[in-house]
Amino acid sequence: LFYLALALTMALTLAACGGKSDSDVKYVKDKGTLVVGMTDFAPMDYRDGNGEWIGFDADMAKAFAESLGVKAEFIEITWDSKAMELETKAIDVVWNGMTLTDEVKSLMGVSEPYCKNAQVVVLSADLADQYMSADAIGSLTFAVENGSAGMKALDSLNIPYTAVDTQAKALMEVAAGSTDACVIDLLMAGAMIGPGTSYPQLATAAELESEEYGVGFRKDSDLVKTFNDFWKSAYDKGTVLSTAQTYGIAQNIIEK
Repeated sequence: LFYLALALTMALTLAACGGKSDSDVKYVKDKGTLVVGMTDFAPMDYRDGNGEWIGFDADMAKAFAESLGVKAEFIEITWDSKAMELETKAIDVVWNGMTLTDEVKSLMGVSEPYCKNAQVVVLSADLADQYMSADAIGSLTFAVENGSAGMKALDSLNIPYTAVDTQAKALMEVAAGSTDACVIDLLMAGAMIGPGTSYPQLATAAELESEEYGVGFRKDSDLVKTFNDFWKSAYDKGTVLSTAQTYGIAQNIIEK
């Protein structure tokens, strides 16, 4: 009986310490916050004049947190360590226009895709028409976000680049003349470059890859199903499309 009791005690202790039976939904609700890992990436996540995080992803993350009865907390992360941040529970979710690559799917539990996007070359507007195909861009110098889909697109073309922390910094490198071009998300390009934007002198050229965005959770997390159910409900209520219209990306939203 003593050994049976000891075995039961050890089993209960192991279950309490973690494992696939643990509920991330319960974990998030118990601590009262949904910690969202992201980077500064307009129009998905960026700060308003008061320093508050807004954007399509940020607004929808707040709505998802509210559906769980908790508050959303935003933490800027280094993009190429996003999977580690999840596993160590520094964050609960990666929500930042994340491309659903095979690598991402192998490292995380991921939501159903919610948004269409592409990787595009950005450079000086007066040169853009010379670089409208992948075959034409090999002579350019590039900046790209470390760990991003844009970096993988350049790797696949065997084109060298300078890796920087964020897509915003990649754009700054081009604007400053430190590199000829960068590769960023089409959605970000639509918000950040061209007439009336922060970088009116820049334009898009070659489109390298089309892709879909999803939200990342820990492997085997019950937050995946909870999120997918929330998203379908928010889509049916019109919340997803009305929020997308606010940030000018309604045409990119995947129909549910």
